[in-house]
Amino acid sequence: MSLRLIQVRAADGQRFVVAVDADGVARKLKNCTSTYELAQTALTGGTTLASCVAARLSDQRVDLEELQTWNRLLPPIDHPDPAHLYLTGTGLTHLGSAEGRDKMHKAAAGGTLTDSMRMFNMGLEGGKPAAGEVGVQPEWFYKGDGSCVVGTGAALPSPDFAKDGSEEPEIAGIYLIDATGNPRRLGFCLANEFSDHITERGNYLWLAHSKLRHAALGAELLTGELPNDVRGMSRVIRDGKTLWEKPFLTGEANMSHTLANLEQHHFKYRLFRRPGDVHVHFYGTATLSFSEGIQTRDGDVFEIQAPPFSLPLRNPLARSESPSVGVQAL
Repeated sequence: MSLRLIQVRAADGQRFVVAVDADGVARKLKNCTSTYELAQTALTGGTTLASCVAARLSDQRVDLEELQTWNRLLPPIDHPDPAHLYLTGTGLTHLGSAEGRDKMHKAAAGGTLTDSMRMFNMGLEGGKPAAGEVGVQPEWFYKGDGSCVVGTGAALPSPDFAKDGSEEPEIAGIYLIDATGNPRRLGFCLANEFSDHITERGNYLWLAHSKLRHAALGAELLTGELPNDVRGMSRVIRDGKTLWEKPFLTGEANMSHTLANLEQHHFKYRLFRRPGDVHVHFYGTATLSFSEGIQTRDGDVFEIQAPPFSLPLRNPLARSESPSVGVQAL
């Protein structure tokens, strides 16, 4: 198992970073309050995250399960200025992922082949180019900035104008742009991309609206390479009992695009190569409770688990009030 990094907020409000080795031993890092700081140190020193961790590793062991019980685990990455953290993603990237979308849009298309299915088929045909080549571009969406990120244990707020708030179990890549404008992948995390599927179903042109929601990130930043075949479980828990559960598959073996192709088509835009910015990019999913008729409600808990991540991602759904907006001329 690769090195994993976890951000923690102690009971006194102080932050620190924990490193978890291949044996599952969690140790506190010395003089380190964030993974962002650690990554910047690695860039400045021309070294690696692993080397920086080795230089700061203490003998102080940490009980991660206890910290999770007390909701002390933070998202795996944040930025000193949340506006400089981008949440973005790609859809229709997984084998089988087009089925649910196709059902939502087929009626409006009169039973013909939908744009969603055409997009998925394009990925099957050209989403895994040979090394050095550029494949077909995927569907892409903007989700928000750092203010839209919640960690495990925190509530996922669904605005009162939303028609739905449902889970999307995924893996997300975490990136930092270096001083020369090159994206540097820090690693991967477990994620609940969380969307409004009823709004999206109403009209596929409302996809952008349906994605402007919070997202939950699992506590662990997995460094190194993502396994080719990742198999997890997604659950919706209501009143302490499992209402729905289903396995989900991800990793390149289960995708219609390579990660490199998804990265190429995100970072080809100069806007997304601004030094110091952080990017959290969701790779997509093929498993949704919404596709099987589940209607979520306040208090439902989303739970996502998937090796090689050892900690589950759990978040309750909470309705949030949205103030009325009145625009005035200045």
